[in-house]
Amino acid sequence: MHLNHEKIKIPARLRQGDTIGIVAPAGPFDRDLFGRGIHILQDLGFNVFTPPGLLNAKDYLAGSDLHRARFINRLFADQSIDAIICARGGYGSIRILPLLDYQTIGENPKVFIGFSDITVLLNVLTDRGRMATFHGPMVTTLANAPENTRSLLMHTVASGANVEIKANRGTTIKPGAASGTVCGGNLTTLCHLVGTPYTPNFEDKLLFIEDRAEAPYRIDRMLTHMKLADCFKNVAGIALGYFEKCGSLNDIYEIVAETFREESFPILAGLEAGHGYHNHTLPFGIEATLDADNKSLLYHRPATFETDDRGQNREQKTEGRGQRTDDRGQMTEDR
Repeated sequence: MHLNHEKIKIPARLRQGDTIGIVAPAGPFDRDLFGRGIHILQDLGFNVFTPPGLLNAKDYLAGSDLHRARFINRLFADQSIDAIICARGGYGSIRILPLLDYQTIGENPKVFIGFSDITVLLNVLTDRGRMATFHGPMVTTLANAPENTRSLLMHTVASGANVEIKANRGTTIKPGAASGTVCGGNLTTLCHLVGTPYTPNFEDKLLFIEDRAEAPYRIDRMLTHMKLADCFKNVAGIALGYFEKCGSLNDIYEIVAETFREESFPILAGLEAGHGYHNHTLPFGIEATLDADNKSLLYHRPATFETDDRGQNREQKTEGRGQRTDDRGQMTEDR
């Protein structure tokens, strides 16, 4: 387990005219959904930078491991890129962990957004890069995202507000309230990190978990495995998101209650985040309070900071090194 006690760095707040770079750390993606997602980002007022070769695919991956890792390393180092959003999840993020330049990434904190398989990057970048990350919609999921999902994304990364997520129709599995930095994501993906040098550290943290298309016994098996590996030792609280196509929610909630029956920390189910119709953006690495009785997750501070200084060459857009996208997501040469 990699432990790092350096202070978490907060990325600069986004504003209209900023440039969002797109990466594909995991699987290949549908080009129509990708193009529609790009169009939404442009409608929100952002420029979009698509690196050459992003549409390449190698079987179930969006290119070789080195190819996918290079996108992340280069866009974090590129001072003309203000934020990075992943194109899609799928599978493959775990394969590129040894290839990432954590020092460069940590020295250039930026809004970094994704979920599902991107869970591994969100947690490892927060741990090793000591920077806040954002569990939220990706380019292809923005294509069909409701207005509420898009507005909450902007509220999180482009305003100075303290984010509050309410689970109005949620379920209190264990009562109480607790504070800690938020972490987590897709349960299956987190479970696959256990036993590696990138095993996540949940101590004194608020753990968010969600999943999709995993039978109840598999949820049980993963939670049991992680419990036996001491992953949940001294966790501050647990919040459950969507468990789409995982069988009865009551069955899932009973499994969670049984797994943590001897613990006293609060557990709240029903956050609208993850693989579901709404996908509210959750900052990771930022302290919040989970109130299972009032069914809320309230962050103590904004997840971004306002600045007029985005570095030199802010208006220069990586001439000769990449491509822009038009409103169909097709790549066009820089002009």
